[in-house]
Amino acid sequence: MHLTLPTILTLFRIALLPVIVIVFYLPEYFPATRSWSNLAAAGIFITAGITDWLDGWIARRYNMSSAFGAFLDPVADKLMVAVALFLIVQQNPSALMAVASAVIVGREISISALREWMAELGKRAAVGVAWVGKFKTVMQIVAIVVCLHQRDFPELRLYRIGEGLLVVAAALTIWSAIVYVRAAWPIMRDADSGKI
Repeated sequence: MHLTLPTILTLFRIALLPVIVIVFYLPEYFPATRSWSNLAAAGIFITAGITDWLDGWIARRYNMSSAFGAFLDPVADKLMVAVALFLIVQQNPSALMAVASAVIVGREISISALREWMAELGKRAAVGVAWVGKFKTVMQIVAIVVCLHQRDFPELRLYRIGEGLLVVAAALTIWSAIVYVRAAWPIMRDADSGKI
């Protein structure tokens, strides 16, 4: 198997998973890192987001798409989001953050399964990415970066803003899931009735 540059960037994103966890927990073992570890964790997440955009752009611009890359890219995205949310909830175990994070992770698993099933039927295009899904992703990334940073500024309770954005992202997650299920519903109905 030949590794293309976009696939290498995706593998790099996956390699960042243990790095973000280690950096996030450094203060527990090395208290002197407390002043910068959360900022570094947020920076790693931003780096992962940039490589996600970059690998897609390179793959399209230079026709470097591959089957392995197409499989790996969404896996890397979902792993990074799930790990970041687990870190945030563990550090700040509130019911609000736990529910919002569970909704986001649950939706990712459910819609991935839906897309896989639709692909088996040759109908994957019916559940293509909708604008609400893209908007949800942007809101989710901003919320996670703010929550990973975990620092407030004078006169600005930034972490509370991050919590609010994560709740909005969870609401958008439900909305986008409904959009995808509605798009797939006729195909599911036809499959149940034996028309497919």
